[in-house]
Amino acid sequence: MSSGLKFNETLHPGVEVSYSCEDILYQDRTEHQDLVLFTNPVFGKVLMLDGITQVTTADEFIYHEMMSHVPILAHGAARNVLIVGGGDCGLAEEVLKHASVEKLTQVEIDASVVEFSREHFGEFNAGVLDDPRFDLVIADGMKFVAETDRRFDVIIVDSTDPQGPGAILFSQEFYDCVHNCLTPGGVLVTQNGVPFLQRQELVTSIERFSKTYRDAAAYIAAIPTYFGGHMALGWASDNAELRKTPVAVLEERFKAANFKTRYYTPDVHAAAFALPRFILDAVEEGRAKA
Repeated sequence: MSSGLKFNETLHPGVEVSYSCEDILYQDRTEHQDLVLFTNPVFGKVLMLDGITQVTTADEFIYHEMMSHVPILAHGAARNVLIVGGGDCGLAEEVLKHASVEKLTQVEIDASVVEFSREHFGEFNAGVLDDPRFDLVIADGMKFVAETDRRFDVIIVDSTDPQGPGAILFSQEFYDCVHNCLTPGGVLVTQNGVPFLQRQELVTSIERFSKTYRDAAAYIAAIPTYFGGHMALGWASDNAELRKTPVAVLEERFKAANFKTRYYTPDVHAAAFALPRFILDAVEEGRAKA
């Protein structure tokens, strides 16, 4: 036990979040980052990389369901999916719930994070690494999308924030390479932070999307771990109709997919694209700057 121990996150200037620690389960310095896993009475297991919260077992389902089911069900015919990042494999678990997905490729830079997650996050990634449709590639995500000749219907970027090793995954070069990896009408979804605290991150991403994709947008989810209000998930595609998929169509596809969710519903899917004014302003500013 680690009575009295706390872990502080200082991602946002002027704001500090403190987690009480019941027990440290694992702590290490990998080749790429500092990693610590501890337990908290509210959030369960908490994973921090370089002092920034990445995932908790209490609410991971919200993030992973909305990152995966929204683009896959909006697309309607996704057979090949690419995840860049996502070392905890929770996102992969949700993608693989779609029997229509024939192959899921995940590119993760740090093999130790995947092995660590296999051991410690079986609550939400059990079976992923044994699924014959799952192809794990240990490589730099930027290098992979720049060099691969493969094409994907949906590409999901489950990255850290735009600093350190994750910064390149928010660059114009990366988004351009991803565009080249998409099948016609394919869709890119990204992690774009909390606009109330990270407005410029969303503005910049939308600006860069707009230079390459016909449709640059965002949708939102409420995830307690990522404090500060709504979390923005970036959306880019050459098919502007995808994010306007009618609820009736989403309901039909979700029913056919035949699995249960804890956050996602077709109604929530459609509503997620209805942005509060201050977030819509950031999206529109990004589009105008392109």
